[in-house]
Amino acid sequence: MKNIKRIAQLALVASLAWAAAPVSALAQSYPDKPIRILIPFPPGGGTDFVSRIVGTKLAELTGWQVILENKPGAGGNLAIEQASKSPADGYTLVMGQTDNMMLGPWLYPSLTYDSVKSFEPIVQVSVTPAAIGSAANSSIKTPMDMIAKGKTAEGLRWATAGAGTLGHLVGEDFKKRADINLLQVPYKGAAPAMTDVMGGQVDVYIGSLASLLPHVKSGKLTAVAVTTAKRAAQAPDTMTMQEGGVKDMDASIWVGLFAPAGTPPAVVERLNKEVNRVLQVPEVAQKIEAGGVNVVGGSSKDFGEFVKKDYANWGRIVKESGVKLN
Repeated sequence: MKNIKRIAQLALVASLAWAAAPVSALAQSYPDKPIRILIPFPPGGGTDFVSRIVGTKLAELTGWQVILENKPGAGGNLAIEQASKSPADGYTLVMGQTDNMMLGPWLYPSLTYDSVKSFEPIVQVSVTPAAIGSAANSSIKTPMDMIAKGKTAEGLRWATAGAGTLGHLVGEDFKKRADINLLQVPYKGAAPAMTDVMGGQVDVYIGSLASLLPHVKSGKLTAVAVTTAKRAAQAPDTMTMQEGGVKDMDASIWVGLFAPAGTPPAVVERLNKEVNRVLQVPEVAQKIEAGGVNVVGGSSKDFGEFVKKDYANWGRIVKESGVKLN
């Protein structure tokens, strides 16, 4: 009887080892072809800025062929949906962001992905405050100026990187809290929105601090406010919305790398390890932080837990806002 039990145990061990062999072999051979990272917004915005720094250094450190592909549209949801339907082999990844990963599925009933169930979180790359900017020659310089403009018949023209983005929801929240007339003007990304702000077609743009800072430093835009509870270290002279009289406003934008659900754990672990190595390179951290973004990094497990919590929180905010998009 003991021999039979022993044989059964050995058979179980052998079967588990056999099952693990393909995963181990995959991890050792991965990647054996180019890795494509989808960027949900056009060149020139904060997500593109971070993605290109990280993707370029990832290729340099590892020798991998990394293709960075901008795929804008629908507030970034097009790229996310494409990634969710891609083969779960580690060769199509997406640089998700608060807008599309946390808001999209709550706002667009037609979307087929679930940000928790449809993806394997790899690593949180960065976090940055949401910030509001106006043209350098605009009379809007502070949150109080925005409220004053919002009290006029014309109202405050509020540009965002797209309908359904964090900037859209923050605008609706701002409108409600300050009781102002606010006109949403959605664009296909940060770059075209900021171009129209500079040209005076719209009053302000809201997006990541990273997308605004280069234009603030060049003198083309004025940083009006940040939406986090505390001032940003990269823009210490810029007021918070709370300081401007808008109570309890606290919103930030994060960026993270995702793979389709079902991607082998060994591949996720390998990607997590290599991207963390990239984020620890001093010149990478300096470039990212100089753009108004804070480097994060960490384990895929921690990132997954964060995604679940943040997803539920934004679901509550969207429900309370009453915003629904087609």
